[in-house]
Amino acid sequence: MKQKAILLIFTIFFSVTSRAQCAMCRAVLESEAGQATAKGINDGIVYLMAIPYILIGGIGYFIYRKYSTLKKQ
Repeated sequence: MKQKAILLIFTIFFSVTSRAQCAMCRAVLESEAGQATAKGINDGIVYLMAIPYILIGGIGYFIYRKYSTLKKQ
């Protein structure tokens, strides 16, 4: 069960490519000659978006584990 959960997490976070920019950021960054800054902004946005999901998932896992061990006793 634990291996399936880890595999699911890695599949979700590493297989999805995302272009998460607001319209103003996109307009400014598309006018730039090199796209390195735009890629960095995209990566930062995805990083900031992923952290709350990871935290909530971890809390949910610990709650599930606590209740499952209480049922066994």
